[in-house]
Amino acid sequence: MSELTQRKCKPCEGGTSPMSADEVKQHLAMIDNEWQVDEDGKQISRAFKFRNYYHTTAFVNAVAWVAHREDHHPDITFGYNQATVVYSTHAIGGLSENDFICAAKIDALQD
Repeated sequence: MSELTQRKCKPCEGGTSPMSADEVKQHLAMIDNEWQVDEDGKQISRAFKFRNYYHTTAFVNAVAWVAHREDHHPDITFGYNQATVVYSTHAIGGLSENDFICAAKIDALQD
């Protein structure tokens, strides 16, 4: 389990700089390797597969619970047996440690 799961998200406000490419690379090493960074380095995403709709919606509800607890909310799309979670810190126009904290906590749901 990543040390990120022990951290708590902190409020991010405009004027804060997004992570550099090197910081993003360092943080990617702390989460599951299925998380991908988009081409412009402003968001991370991961696709999840499930057996059926029930398991998919249970996962989506668990992600919503993590988002509520951390006060950091992803974009989630889902269908019958799949879900995609996308994190970005909109207030700063890029990635922050909060995105990786939440990604690690979502990874822990799969353990």
